[in-house]
Amino acid sequence: MAYRLFEGKKHASIYQQYRFTPPAELKNVIIQYLDTKKGQPHELAVDLGCGTGQFTRLLAPHFKEVVGMDVSENQVDEARTVPGDPNVTYRQGTAEDLPFEDGTVDLLTAASAAHWFDKSKFLPEANRVLKPGGCIALLGFSDTNVRFNYKDCGDGITQIYQEVKQVLQPYTSNPVAVSEGKLQDLFSAIPYPEKRRMDNFPVKTLLSVRNLVGFIRTWSMFQTYEEKDPQGAEDLLANIQKRILDVMGVTSPDTEVERDWAYFCVLASKPL
Repeated sequence: MAYRLFEGKKHASIYQQYRFTPPAELKNVIIQYLDTKKGQPHELAVDLGCGTGQFTRLLAPHFKEVVGMDVSENQVDEARTVPGDPNVTYRQGTAEDLPFEDGTVDLLTAASAAHWFDKSKFLPEANRVLKPGGCIALLGFSDTNVRFNYKDCGDGITQIYQEVKQVLQPYTSNPVAVSEGKLQDLFSAIPYPEKRRMDNFPVKTLLSVRNLVGFIRTWSMFQTYEEKDPQGAEDLLANIQKRILDVMGVTSPDTEVERDWAYFCVLASKPL
């Protein structure tokens, strides 16, 4: 990866606690695509930029072996602390230099991570390690049109959330903007004739106000801001939580709101 913004032990712990697992329904779409393009058996899946392993573990029932890889050793260490399937392992490494033999990987995935990759190096490596018919699945979520619902004050919560993003905009790395563009440049660069994209995979989830604020803490742009102004960052989060609770008319940060948002996914299959 060209960027290394998630490596601190504290950030890894926060990531483990507050990052969301992608929807199982989207994982099922990816497995069905692999079934169609390569067919059984499914032996090896590699989840790149795995973070603390939320998506990696979703793949476990479908493969003989699943390897989660991340540039951050602390992220990998956090992933290893989670009890899981015996066929899942983690290792430190980058998407641009994959430690696998030619033609040995059935599926390469990246969940909310591919925007950090150097596509000029990643795509040749992906082509090298994939089996004929093997697939790439790059997924993420769009935060542009997220909406929150709670009684009649969802618009107010959504407005506060968008204001926070504007406050943190000066600390935003370019790859985050690439992610909001749903990896269009990376999709265009994939050399395979068989490729497709889903731009709007809707998801509704419940989360507490506490976890919503914790999710904001995981953002790379918040981490950059926190490095420059630790007290300002803490004050920002405290203010966000207070404003949301006030709008909702509640006092407990464990009160849940509904989040209405969407994932996207880029799929491609290496020619047979």
